[in-house]
Amino acid sequence: MSATTLTAHTGRETGSAATRRLRSEGKIPAVVYGHGVDPVPVAVVAREFQIAVSGEGGLNTLLTLEVDGASHLTLARDIQRHPVRNVVTHVDFLVVDAAREVGAEVPVTLVGEATEVTGRGGIVDQLVFSVQVKAKPAEIPAAMELDITALTIGGSLHVSDVTVPAGVTLETDGAVLAVSGLAPRVKGGGAAAAGGAEAGAADGGDDQAEG
Repeated sequence: MSATTLTAHTGRETGSAATRRLRSEGKIPAVVYGHGVDPVPVAVVAREFQIAVSGEGGLNTLLTLEVDGASHLTLARDIQRHPVRNVVTHVDFLVVDAAREVGAEVPVTLVGEATEVTGRGGIVDQLVFSVQVKAKPAEIPAAMELDITALTIGGSLHVSDVTVPAGVTLETDGAVLAVSGLAPRVKGGGAAAAGGAEAGAADGGDDQAEG
């Protein structure tokens, strides 16, 4: 995964009023910290940040952060969002070493067709949507695939069934249930209930005839 360049501006003021003013200018308050770097308060342009992390790598996109003429290889972490508007209100930039593994949360994508489930009116119930992994920054996958082709009604797949790319270590417990094949839902008053009602009416009619 190649890195995307993003410029960070130093010298921002701290405090609630300064932070509100910064956000009104379309910027996100942030902190740079990590491998060989003392924590530095910075700000990034909100639109540029959103564009940088909207690609295939998502929030695990490698970011080359330009800070006062210095370049740092970073990952966006601890992203805070507004509870109503869902816009990013703060972000930490973790400086990483390209040669050392780091932890990351990676989304799980279902692949294949569970025809034994869907063909019988069943439901593919996904329970795990992301897993924790360790990998070198450039080897963090955009997503981890889970093949559901062999899933059956009443069957299940676990985190251990997720395909793990080379260079990646799965940290989430492999025994965790990831996907289940559920039987079709039977609604009250459906075909089975109607059939039972018709049979009961027929029995009642026979009893009256005999009487």
